[in-house]
Amino acid sequence: MIPTVSTPVTVKDGIANPAPLGLCAFGMTTVLLNFANAGFIEVSPMILAMGIFYGGLAQVIAGIIEAKKNNTFGLTAFTSYGFFWLSLVGLIVMPSMGWLAKPSDASMCAYLAIWGLFTFLMFFGTLKLNKALQFVFGSLTILFILLALSEGLGNKDIHKFAGYEGIICGASAIYTGIANVLNEVYGRTVLPIGPVA
Repeated sequence: MIPTVSTPVTVKDGIANPAPLGLCAFGMTTVLLNFANAGFIEVSPMILAMGIFYGGLAQVIAGIIEAKKNNTFGLTAFTSYGFFWLSLVGLIVMPSMGWLAKPSDASMCAYLAIWGLFTFLMFFGTLKLNKALQFVFGSLTILFILLALSEGLGNKDIHKFAGYEGIICGASAIYTGIANVLNEVYGRTVLPIGPVA
C-alpha cells in the first residue's frame, strides 16, 4: 500500500469574479452623468445609452453572476443599481416620447431619497468587506442625499455640487473595479483596496 499525504486544495468554482464588471459599469456611467450634473457636458444620448447598456444591463448581468457565486450582497447591489440606471433612463426618456408626464420635483426627490436610504442600508454590509467599497457606498449615499435635496429644494447650486461629489463617487468605483482586476491578474496587491474587516 502506498501512503498518501493529505494536502489542502483550493477549489475554484470556475466562475470569474463579476465585481469588476459591475463596479466599472456603475462607476463609468456615474462619472458621465455627474459631468452633466456639474455642468461640464449636457445630458445627451451618450449618457442615456451608457445608462441602458453599461450602467443598466452590464450591472444586472454582474448581479446574476454574483447569484451563481452565492454572493447575496453582490447580487442585491449590482442588480438593484443596474435597474436603477434603467429606471432613471426611463424617467428621462418616457416623458420626452409622450408616454408619461414628466415627474414632479417632489416625486424625483422621493425617488432619489429612497435610493439614498437603500444605499445607506447597503453601506452597513460593506463594513464586513473592504475600505474601497465602504468609500463607494458612503459617497454614493451622500450623492443621493444631495440630489434629493436639490430636487426637493429646487437648488441648482446643490445639484452642481452633487455633480462634483458624484464624479468622486464614480471614480472610486472605477478604481475599486480595476484594482480587483489587476490584483487578481498579478496575484498580488497592485492597487490597494484596504483590509477585509
